[in-house]
Formats: sequence, C-alpha cells, structure tokens
Amino acid sequence: MLPRSSGARILSGIAPPHDPRTGVPVATTADIKNGLVIEHKNDLFRIVEFQHVKPGKGGAFVRTKLKSLKTGKVIDETWNSGEKIVDVRLEPHDAQYLYASGDDFHFMNTESFDQFTISKDRIGDNSGFLKDGMVLQLLLRGSEIITIEFPKMVELTVVETEGGATKGDTAKAFQKNARLETGLDVMVPGFIKEGDILKIDTETGKYVERV
Repeated sequence: MLPRSSGARILSGIAPPHDPRTGVPVATTADIKNGLVIEHKNDLFRIVEFQHVKPGKGGAFVRTKLKSLKTGKVIDETWNSGEKIVDVRLEPHDAQYLYASGDDFHFMNTESFDQFTISKDRIGDNSGFLKDGMVLQLLLRGSEIITIEFPKMVELTVVETEGGATKGDTAKAFQKNARLETGLDVMVPGFIKEGDILKIDTETGKYVERV
C-alpha cells in the first residue's frame, strides 16, 4: 500500500490559482522560484536555477534550468515574462527502509506505519545507498510516487578492501576499491581499511571522507 496522506505539508507552499475549466493549478513566470515543481512537456520538473532577464530591446523573459523528477536529466528552458506555467502540488512523506526481498524494497510510512514496496527498477543505482533503518523522502502526487529523495550524504561501513599503498605511492594519492556494507563498490584512498565508516555522496556515488 502506498503512503496515505496524514496531514502532510504541500511541497510548493500556498496553492496558486486554478484554471476554472480544468482545475489545474496555474502560475506565471512571476511565481518561479528554486524548488518549484512544474509540469512541462509531459514530465515533471523541479526548477533548480532561474534568472529574470530584461534586455534593452524586446520583452523580458526568464531563463531556467529544470531537473526531471523521473530521469534526473537537466534541461534549459526560457519563458516569456508573464507566461503561464503549471504548478504541481506534491506531498512529501517520510519512509523508513526495512528490508529487501528479491528485486523489491520494503518501506514503512513513518506517519501512518503502512508498509509498502518499491521495485529495484524504480530505485535504480541508488539501491546501493540503502541501509536498514534509513529514512527517505517520497514525493507523491495523489497516491503516485513521483520521486524518491535520498539524503545528500550517507555513512556506510567498509566490509572488504584491497591492500594499502605500495612503495613510492602516498596514502593520499593511491586509490583502491572498497566494498561497503550495502554491496556498493567505491574508490577510496589507500589508507582506508576494513571496518572504517565512510561518508558517501549520493549524487555522485563517490567517497567524501572517513568518519
């Protein structure tokens, strides 16, 4: 079962005016801000960067960078000043990771305590960051999970790694492979050893530092 709405806050804040014919929330370029989620070209995007431009000649416009919530792809888009955009209402829910069974990952809504599963295909390569008890944020549109947001950093323990630096190498320059408790493989400095807890960037999948 998907998470139920339990008085969850609306991600984009105060609801904008609605189109009286379709009931769809409508905003304009004046409402553009970082973090706003919009529907565009049959996809949902989060605005990650914008700039209002007033040229010496011609009309004003807004230059934006949009990140797809489904694919993560970033595109550039330009809007004429005052142009309408479709603002999307998403509800965030916290979900705690419980366990994996085959290609399914089991979670629990921390508000309603409902349990549900998400397929490995949906989580993708991020499954290597999943640790028992980890709390993620799900963004829902109605009962549909639109995206799964991982924390910026996770801390994972090294369970297997190669030997240290060889003669002529420095511990800092020498890089080796390390396998973490979730099965994720990362390149780490030569001084890292089994049992070390590492901070990993979930956006890049790279080692950041030893905790």
